[in-house]
Order: sequence, then structure tokens, then C-alpha cells
Amino acid sequence: MRERINIRGVAFDSVTFDEAVTRLTDALVTGTQTALYTPNSEIVQACVEDPALCEIINSAELITPDGIGVVKAGRILGTPFPGGRVAGFDLGRALLSKIGAMQKPDGSPYRVYFLGGKPGVAEAARDAILAEFPDVTFAGTGDGYFKKEGEETAAVIETVNASGADVLFVCLGAPTQEKWIYHNRAAMPGVTLFLGLGGSLDGYAGIVKRAPKIFIKLGLEWFYRLCKEPWRIKRMSKLPVFYFGTWKYKLTRKKNAE
Repeated sequence: MRERINIRGVAFDSVTFDEAVTRLTDALVTGTQTALYTPNSEIVQACVEDPALCEIINSAELITPDGIGVVKAGRILGTPFPGGRVAGFDLGRALLSKIGAMQKPDGSPYRVYFLGGKPGVAEAARDAILAEFPDVTFAGTGDGYFKKEGEETAAVIETVNASGADVLFVCLGAPTQEKWIYHNRAAMPGVTLFLGLGGSLDGYAGIVKRAPKIFIKLGLEWFYRLCKEPWRIKRMSKLPVFYFGTWKYKLTRKKNAE
């Protein structure tokens, strides 16, 4: 039975980074259709405000904390994460580093599809990954500039199905990607892994640089990104709302228990 850590309604998996990677590779080998979501504190706050979104996030087979705010919330609530932050960008890359050496029972390779980003980004990400991990087999790529329902989504699904993809990186930004996977995964029975990984393709392509390791170690990656992309200030204004809301949630829960 999965051990879960409840952060204000979102049921995160209690896993280390290595355990999360193993769950993904095991699901691939067994053909168990699995969605990976990696909410940060902004998305958890959105779930607090929208129960329907919370239901969508909690539908994933693997949910890991992608953000120091969620990890801190775990400590505040007395349910710390055993592996700390388990970032989606790193999970996706770790999976790609392993998948080239894996084979299906019939000896054929597992096939990866990159979906998301501006036109050309998925292709640049694919080329960068192949330069580092040449054994990865790609089924195809596609940008994220399509309507997320109706005929355009149907066309994307048809293309993915025809490609024979086993692993689909869905990088449409949260919570759009989670909603898209939730509503459309059943229409892609051949895909085993659905990975909702936000801006990872921009990172793989080298378009967006990750924060220096010292920022990541100190839990200040959000500050580095804000300095690089000041337009994020409106989105990041939810961080203190989430932080202080978590303390209020803890105190209210304690009072109700007395």
C-alpha cells in the first residue's frame, strides 16, 4: 500500500528520488499506465482553492514535491518528506538516462515523445538529450500550441498513438498539463507513462538555465527564477499565502483536535 503525505489535501507519495525513479521504470516494465505529477506550493495552494483541481492532482499514480515550499509544509505539519524535494525536471532526466538500456519483452526499445513548449523547443530538447544519451529512442515531438480540447487535441492524440510512444512528456505548464492528462489518458492506451513536467523541455534544450547548485541547496531556486524572470512575481505571490496558510491550517487542526 502506498504511503502518502497529505499536504492540505494533496496526497504526495512518501518516496526518495531513487524510489520515485524506480517506480517509473517498474511501471514501464510491467506496462502499468502511470501519471506523474510534481506539484509545487503554488499548485497545492490552487488545489486548496479549487477542490476539482485537487481531485485531478490526486488521481496520479505518483505525486512528488517539486518545490521547497511543499517540503517545508511537510515539516510544519509534522509529516516530513523522507527524500526532501523530488523535482520533476530531475526525475524526467533520470528516466531518460536509464531508458536507452531498457527493452520490451520483444527486444524493441521503449519510445519517448516530447510534447510542449514553443515551436522548435521539443525538437531542441530531443537533440540535446540524444547528444547526452544517444541510446534513447524517440517516437516524436510536438509543441504545446494547440487547443486543449476538441479537434486539435484529438489530432495530437492521434499523432501520439500512431507514433507508438511508451513515454509521453507533457510539458504544458501546471495545471494545464495535469488537466490534459487526466481528461485524455484513456484515449492513449499505448502510452504507459504520462509525465507532467512543466518547463522541463526548455531546461533540457538549454533555453532556460537551472539555478546554480548553491541556490537549489539553500532552497532559493524560486528566488533565482524570479530574478531571471520578474514577470513571475504575480504567480509567486501565492508562496507566502501558502506558507502562512499552512501554519493557520496546522493551528486550526490542533485546536479542533483539543
